[in-house]
Amino acid sequence: METQEQVKNLVRQKYSEIALQDKQTNASSCCGSGCCSTEVYNIMADDYTQLEGYNPDADLGLGCGLPTQYAKIKKGDVVIDLGSGAGNDAFIARNETGETGKVIGIDFTPAMIERARQNNEVRGFTNVEFRQGDIEKMPVTANTADVIVSNCVLNLVPNKDGVIKEIYRVLKPGGHFSISDIVLEGQLPKEIREAAEMYAGCVAGAIQKQVYLELIEANGFKNITVQKDKAIIIPDDILSQYLSAEQITAFKQSGTGIKSITVYAEKPAAEKATCCGPECCN
Repeated sequence: METQEQVKNLVRQKYSEIALQDKQTNASSCCGSGCCSTEVYNIMADDYTQLEGYNPDADLGLGCGLPTQYAKIKKGDVVIDLGSGAGNDAFIARNETGETGKVIGIDFTPAMIERARQNNEVRGFTNVEFRQGDIEKMPVTANTADVIVSNCVLNLVPNKDGVIKEIYRVLKPGGHFSISDIVLEGQLPKEIREAAEMYAGCVAGAIQKQVYLELIEANGFKNITVQKDKAIIIPDDILSQYLSAEQITAFKQSGTGIKSITVYAEKPAAEKATCCGPECCN
């Protein structure tokens, strides 16, 4: 993973594999492709099943939060889901925005786009669409979305600052986002940071929580709020793939925290132009 492009190719490959699997297979591994754990669990995802608009076919168990639950979506809103996968969050957002709104899912993995479009075709939603593209260069015009949601995706992207800049560009003035992501408090062991599988599993690509929040503020967002903060515990049978028993003990005693946070922030509303002379006061 020497370059950003290599990282992106790794993620694209892993999530192409995941797109062909069911939730049960994905949930049995740390990275969502049946590669790591002998236990059956999902160390990241929250339970979507009680949310209105939930569709089991679109749930691959890949999230780390419930951003749509906190996104304050209103009827008629235009919602963009970044890293939309098989369409889980997009379909829940569609339930909130109703028939008068619109939902656009963006994912850079062709297999995921195909699966999401198949799920949408079955449901016959005419106001949901899925676009293949890079969330660092969204295939969306500026000032389009009222709300942006994303679930455990920015931690997979090397250029997080670029994504946040794109979110700002695409949101309407006064629009907002609710994003669930993995962040760190403390330093991961070198063996985990350099592990390709752990990157695809959302952990190795995470940055410090404070740095994450500072990036959001530096890009002009206001009213930044951490809506949810929960600890992620990586089980020993996963850690043992990368660390010795002594290293696992040291890691647990280091105080390093792996967190799933859901963050809300707003793009400032456009300011009214002020008249600066007779030429603009007619």
